[in-house]
Formats: sequence, structure tokens, C-alpha cells
Amino acid sequence: MAEYGWGLTEQLMRKAHRELNEIAERRRQDIETVREQIESKTDINFLRTDDAFILRFLRARKFDTDEAFKLLCKYFEYRQKNTQLFHKFCASEMGIKHALFDSLPGVLPYADHNGRKILVLFAAHWDNSRYSLSSIYRAILLTLERLIEEEANQINGFVIVVDWTEFTFKQSTYVNPKLLKSMVEGLQDCFPARFGGVHFINQPWFVEAILKVVKPFLKEKTKGKIHLHGNNLGTLHNYIHKEVLPAELGGLIPPYNTESWAKELIGDEIFSYGESHIFWPTQEIPDGIPKSNSQTKFPDTNLTTKMDTPDRRELDEEFFLIE
Repeated sequence: MAEYGWGLTEQLMRKAHRELNEIAERRRQDIETVREQIESKTDINFLRTDDAFILRFLRARKFDTDEAFKLLCKYFEYRQKNTQLFHKFCASEMGIKHALFDSLPGVLPYADHNGRKILVLFAAHWDNSRYSLSSIYRAILLTLERLIEEEANQINGFVIVVDWTEFTFKQSTYVNPKLLKSMVEGLQDCFPARFGGVHFINQPWFVEAILKVVKPFLKEKTKGKIHLHGNNLGTLHNYIHKEVLPAELGGLIPPYNTESWAKELIGDEIFSYGESHIFWPTQEIPDGIPKSNSQTKFPDTNLTTKMDTPDRRELDEEFFLIE
């Protein structure tokens, strides 16, 4: 990544100052303040501590250096605790690849009127005979890792649209409640991004029931960002204008090319986007930070096999009968 701040428009710099408390003259000192706290957490492997990397955590926490450091810790703790999610963490890994080509997720070509990148998920595309919910989650995380490299996305943030049209009850029985909880934790508490909203459209009753299971794990602020539109696309357009949405979401641009984002991440597969772009597993670890197997290795192939096999936990109708 180029020197941070390079190439940002005046408009973005003003937005960063206004919304994120970012002051250019103080930015380097804020980064150092976060970095200096690393030695206080000797149980965490901080695989990246460069300026550009720390900056995204500061922006995600509006330049509160203590909160930014807490988020940095949670980011790496989550990866140490859930190593199976990050084994072969690259776009050409089979499960991730299938999810990406099924637009789980996709990324729309235009940002919304607030400059936020729009992630879309067409839930009915999920072929649970080929890949599990964990593969979809890994594809989402990998997508966010790629997008957050761009400073404009660090400042503007993201919105997510999930289209549940034709999603079946049978597909919902492959949803793993334990993984849902982990997904909430990973995205809400452990990732350095600004999420402006999550929009559900055409959601069936059983999806709303699943949401009731997830809600206890959501912060109040996060709950307020989840919007259920049903089949009323007009209310969706109040948040995301038609001009940037594809026809299938009631928008004015052509139907979404579901393979476009997958092809961008996968490339020619030899150089597909992956863990080497995110982590520096062979970097020199600062003094005082212990080396461990998780620093340079990922789980063995047995774990990979588990991840590649659809993780089916049958949910009967009683699961959805929640008060």
C-alpha cells in the first residue's frame, strides 16, 4: 500500500476529519500511540504493525487510540482462536471460490450516495451440496480484507444487501447457529470497518426467526442498522438509491454480473488474492512478542477437509419457534 493519505481527495480528507476525528498533523503520533501498546499484550501474535495497517483500526474507532488498540487485539485474537477459518484463506480455495462465483458475496460496481461500497448476497444461490456456510463467511471476510486496503473504503465504509428471494426452508436447515454467533463476533467486534447498514429484502418468515436467534449477540447500535424490507423495494431505495442498484434489486443499472467480483479476486488463480496479501507470516516479530505455531503455520489438512465439507446441522421447525 502506498504511503497513507496519498491520493485522497480533499472531500475525503474533510470527511475523515469531520466524521472520524482524523487530523493529518496528529495521524503519525496516533499510530505510534497504538503501536506502543503492543508490548503490553504478549499473548497475541501481531502479524502486522505497519503504519497503513494500524491506520485502518484508528479510522474504524474514530481515532480513539485505546479503542483502536482493543480492536487490533480482537482482530488477531479472533484469528488465533478460529484458525480453521483462515486456513488456505485465498480466493482460489475451492469452497471460497464456489461461494464467490455464486455471488456470496458480490460487490456492486458503484458506491452509494455516501461513497460506501455495496456488498450483495443472493441467498438462493447457495448450493450447500458443494460448500458450507463457513465458506460463504470466509468469502465475505476475504472480500472485506481486499476492500479495506483502499483508504476510501476505510473512510466511507460499507453497506450490505441480502436478497432472500427463493431461499428455501431446506437451505435454512444448513445454517449452523454456532457459526452464526462466530460470524457476528467476527464482523461486529473484530474487523476494522464501518458498516452503514444491512438490508434484507424478500426475507421469508424462517429467516426472520433465525435473526431472532442472532439478535442477542448484536450490540444495540448494530441492531439499529439492520433493516427488513420484505418485498417493499421502495423502502430499500430510501437508503440506497436506484441509480446504483441492479435491475434485480429494483435499480436502474443492468442486472448484476454475478461472476465479476469472483474473477477480480481469483484472477488467474496462480496469483489469486489470499493470505499472503493480508498477513506477513514470515516477518520478524518485535521483541517481547512470543512466537507460536500460529505465527507461521496454519492448521493441517484434516481441518481443511472439515471446512470443505458442508457443515450440516439439521434444524427442525422447533428451532424457529422462538418467543
